Amino acid sequence: MKKIIAVLISLSLFALSCSSKAADTTADKGGDKIKIGLSLDDLRLERWQKDRDYFVKEAESLGAEVIYVSSDGNATKQLADIENLIAQNVDVLVVIANDGNSLSPAIMQASQDGIPTLAYDRMINNCDVAHYVTFDLEKVGRMQAEGILEITNKGRFYYLGGSPTDNNAQYFRKGAMDALKPYIDSGDIELIGEQSTRDWLPDVALQIIEDMLTAQNNNVTAIVAANDAIGGAAVQALKAQGLAGKVPVSGQDADLAALQRIAKGEQAVTVYKPIHLIAKECAKAAVALAKGEKAESNSSLNNGYKDVPTFYIEPIKVTKDNLDSTVIADGWATKEDVYGN
Repeated sequence: MKKIIAVLISLSLFALSCSSKAADTTADKGGDKIKIGLSLDDLRLERWQKDRDYFVKEAESLGAEVIYVSSDGNATKQLADIENLIAQNVDVLVVIANDGNSLSPAIMQASQDGIPTLAYDRMINNCDVAHYVTFDLEKVGRMQAEGILEITNKGRFYYLGGSPTDNNAQYFRKGAMDALKPYIDSGDIELIGEQSTRDWLPDVALQIIEDMLTAQNNNVTAIVAANDAIGGAAVQALKAQGLAGKVPVSGQDADLAALQRIAKGEQAVTVYKPIHLIAKECAKAAVALAKGEKAESNSSLNNGYKDVPTFYIEPIKVTKDNLDSTVIADGWATKEDVYGN
């Protein structure tokens, strides 16, 4: 009997020892830094460079580590990038999608592996996205058109759209068309054409506008462009024909070059989307998701797979009249940089 008791005591002590080691392991894991995998569309663009910098700074202030990679505008590369981040055992994925329709296999794999995905500014369709943070995209489009309409609400308008693979582009267009529709219906505005811009590439946009100007014999009243990069290309094409400043052009992102064009009167409007705010919200949400907590939302958006909890941030329309009180006052750009060139 004594031998049996001794054996039982030994087994109990062994079990306690194993339990203690398991608890220690869990505690160690809980003490590790949260590892965020950030997959960006294209770091060649000023917009995403700033997003990365703000996001990394905010995430690190929350005690997280960020591993980031750029797909350089290549959807196939981004798919491989995300798979690589999954293999690195990140705790959460944050994705700025190049093509919102091509990444679902990787996002579903991440979900199966217990890694939540946050869609940053661009929705990823038909997959298990845990959370989405963006701006009111249709409002961005409305502001672009309204900035033009404040200058002229009659004539021949052209719409220069974003990338057909960017889910957001359709919302920008819808917002712009909603603003233009009453004027089109009344006959005051004629929509002489529209075209999307592959991968938001300025060179592609430049060719589109050059071809349009040739076909229309330069007879265009306004160009509603979906962002500053392609809006800048439109201004370049207009400048070659002596029309810069005479044909109002829109944009968004408040790129420095666009702000300088607005100051000079070459671009009518941009839409400022406070990037420090979206970066902050995304970093907070990513850390919450990594901890298994709910991230803050104020709406939801169906991506074809589920209703994704969504946090919308308000955009700001910027024209020559409010440059100082918006982007400059917010510290986004300095007065010297905007007006000095």
